[in-house]
Amino acid sequence: MIETTIRDEVAVVTLRRPEKLNALTAEMRAELAAAVRAHGDGKAARGIVVTGTGRAFSAGEDLREAANLPMTEGVESFHDLTRAVLETRVPVVAAVNGLVVGGAAEWTLCFDARIGTPATEYFLPENGIGLSISNASSYLLRRVVGGRALRLVLDSSRTGAADAQALGLLDEIVEPDVLMQTAIGLIHRWTLPGTATSVHLRLLRPPLEEVERAFARETEAALEVEASGIAKAGMNRFIARRR
Repeated sequence: MIETTIRDEVAVVTLRRPEKLNALTAEMRAELAAAVRAHGDGKAARGIVVTGTGRAFSAGEDLREAANLPMTEGVESFHDLTRAVLETRVPVVAAVNGLVVGGAAEWTLCFDARIGTPATEYFLPENGIGLSISNASSYLLRRVVGGRALRLVLDSSRTGAADAQALGLLDEIVEPDVLMQTAIGLIHRWTLPGTATSVHLRLLRPPLEEVERAFARETEAALEVEASGIAKAGMNRFIARRR
């Protein structure tokens, strides 16, 4: 369900579970982290593009699976996705082809660029379900959108492409047929011979020590909503509605 190919010297990591809107199982999250790490040293690829198949980038965590697992397992695996991106020495770009939800939306916050299409839609539903946010988004979301972070989380509402770009969630909006070409072209531009890109990625990306502190706070928050019962109840309501 995770496919990695090399296209024009760029590693393209594609989520291929369109029948479930590319919802991420624990296995898929582990495969994604491994794919990013496998191409993050710059030896086999100049950069990494992550994208989805069908009408979604990803619907976030697979809640049917998550409802039967300890919350910390899911949270920690999402944290490792963010860690994997921030540890790379090459640019990592999200080609956000459609709907992006929850943990997947939060994951894109650590990417070096986020390129969308008119169909792109950001959705952070956790608060309304009784879940807590992850991926260091308690730190990264404010870094990206500033004072709008709290409202985005508490409202649990959808944000279309134009509004997402105005907020800073997207850097650019292009037509679907040139999405991948644009993402790959950006990496090519950033990695021309003689550029000091790896140095500036290290200098300008979020400091890992700050991100790790956010991970720790978010794991504590996950334990809190799990112990209170609101997370389990919310996931069960969500699953029942889908049935």
